[in-house]
Amino acid sequence: MSPLPPLREVIARHGLSASKALGQNFLFDEQLLDRIARIPGSLHGERVLEVGPGPGGLTRALLRAGAEVIAVERDARCLPALGELAEWAPGQLQVIEGDALKIDAEAELGGSGHIVANLPYNVGTALLVGWLTSEAWPPWWKSLTLMFQKEVAERIVAAPDADAYGRLAVLAQWRSTARIAMNVHRSAFTPPPKVMSAVVHIVPALQPEGVRVAVLERLTAAAFGQRRKMLRQSLKSVPGAAEALERLGIDPTRRAETVSVAEWVELARALG
Repeated sequence: MSPLPPLREVIARHGLSASKALGQNFLFDEQLLDRIARIPGSLHGERVLEVGPGPGGLTRALLRAGAEVIAVERDARCLPALGELAEWAPGQLQVIEGDALKIDAEAELGGSGHIVANLPYNVGTALLVGWLTSEAWPPWWKSLTLMFQKEVAERIVAAPDADAYGRLAVLAQWRSTARIAMNVHRSAFTPPPKVMSAVVHIVPALQPEGVRVAVLERLTAAAFGQRRKMLRQSLKSVPGAAEALERLGIDPTRRAETVSVAEWVELARALG
């Protein structure tokens, strides 16, 4: 492949700037981007969905890693720059203009692949929850390598009794393994966001038998929606929850953040 012009030059030529409304922040450090692209393991010949590529910094790294990239971008200003990338790597990059919350990611990836993205801050959590709550398991995605605000990343990997532990941690950990793969300083971005960032890596694990995701979602939404209340109060809206707590020997005076992922799984199974 012929060398690409520097990303800063491409951005200047197309008159691009990060859109605050779309939660954009651009990364230019190629070494940092290559490190992110290596987190899932070898991507050579793998299909990868990238959400919110912007002018294509991470896209370049994924292409250098040998991935076949499907990039979903809703900002029409960035499409010409991404089009140049597609010409540079013929047959390796497909660009879709659209809202990632509305597309059928599984279909676009052909039923299987990785997701690697510097997610727009304003939709990142909603996208993650959608990917984590698939009824079919193992899911269509092989791994998720996602950049979030560090505070959100810590919520995903949090353990019980931690301030960050909540519904997102349970959904991410009950049938997946989640870890913070690397931290990214705010100064790495243009413009620098007000907060630090981190890249989370999530891979599917075996789903516990006899547990339905819809039941677990309902339990955790009720309990963590009123996390200051005891379980006997916060779970009043869930039929059978009080009896299940008693059968399982879970003290109803506990609060949601003290209940382990394994205990949430047992409770969901009892109600399933």
